[in-house]
Amino acid sequence: MVSPKTPIEDYGLATKSSDISVPAGGSVEDEQRKNETISLTTGGGMGGPINAPPSDFAKTAGRFLFCFTGLQVSYLTWGYMQELIMTTTFEPTPSAPDGRFPSAAFCVFSNRFLAIIVAMIAVRIKHGAVLKNNAAPLVAFAPCALSNTMSSWSQYASLRYVSFPVQTVFKSSKIIPVMIMGKFLKGTNYPISQYLEALLITIGVAIFSVASKSSNSDTTTELLGLLFMCTYITFDSFTSQWQSKVYEKYGKANVDPYQMMLGVNSSAIVITTLGLIIGGDIPKIIEFFKVNPNVLQYNIITAITSASGQLFIYTTIKEFGPIVFTVIMTTRQMISICISSILFGHTMTWKAAVGASLVFGVLFYQIRKKYIASQRK
Repeated sequence: MVSPKTPIEDYGLATKSSDISVPAGGSVEDEQRKNETISLTTGGGMGGPINAPPSDFAKTAGRFLFCFTGLQVSYLTWGYMQELIMTTTFEPTPSAPDGRFPSAAFCVFSNRFLAIIVAMIAVRIKHGAVLKNNAAPLVAFAPCALSNTMSSWSQYASLRYVSFPVQTVFKSSKIIPVMIMGKFLKGTNYPISQYLEALLITIGVAIFSVASKSSNSDTTTELLGLLFMCTYITFDSFTSQWQSKVYEKYGKANVDPYQMMLGVNSSAIVITTLGLIIGGDIPKIIEFFKVNPNVLQYNIITAITSASGQLFIYTTIKEFGPIVFTVIMTTRQMISICISSILFGHTMTWKAAVGASLVFGVLFYQIRKKYIASQRK
């Protein structure tokens, strides 16, 4: 079924760029949110407010419920709409005789369009001007904007060939390319334990993917879907590591999350617009919307929930820290798999359940390790 990366995507949620990332979702688009959360995080523990004195407990609990509900509603709705747009058979048109929405690129464009508006407003409020105090030139964000666009497009396109539960679990295996990109781009070294955790997650993903394969499905088609997913995690991994390089080169004090969001989406909106024009998608989309106006509404809802989710990300990390945020978003992934299976009729065998349990078990183990490490500081 994001991402802002926009595209947090689901996104690695480690408190340091050298940590294994924990996917958040998504959307629509996951490792960009990781780096945006990094700059908002000063400690890496559970956060101060969650340990509030008894007199403030009700107020703290209320804020937590607000953040939890906001994140769940935003991203569960976003994921549902994403799957609805890409998998539903609507009224056919001459350019889309199968009735399927003809452009994954437009889904990416609509999210980026709203994201850049939100980013401009946020930067204007915080810095007094849209381009004020921008230490990093916009061209510095172009490589990760391109990779972000490609990862988002691949994520949408994959839903034509694989189910949303398979996509969600498969995204968890992106920790391996994240580590490879970290080693290649920044020379980061990882302990053996992280490689073992990555291996266990990969095994769990493989079990879930194979066990979820329908006996009457087209193997070639499903392989194409997995190819799209591999493209997604490769580009998404590059995005997060490049963003980390931008933070390191220009300084986190000089590039805040909203400036990062503005920089990435400024280039991304140009890339997606060119893609729509060159690919000839615009006439097809207009024709499709005329016959199926409800699909335009679905795209608007997707963009709105993606943007609202990004705001809840900032609020949650500021109030409660990245570990609480990671728990909420990992829980959201599990809930979204259940919702997708019920609403879209995806069956889950006991073998698939074992694979998913292995993946989420390792993810929660990673969260627990980070919490224990933060308590020792």
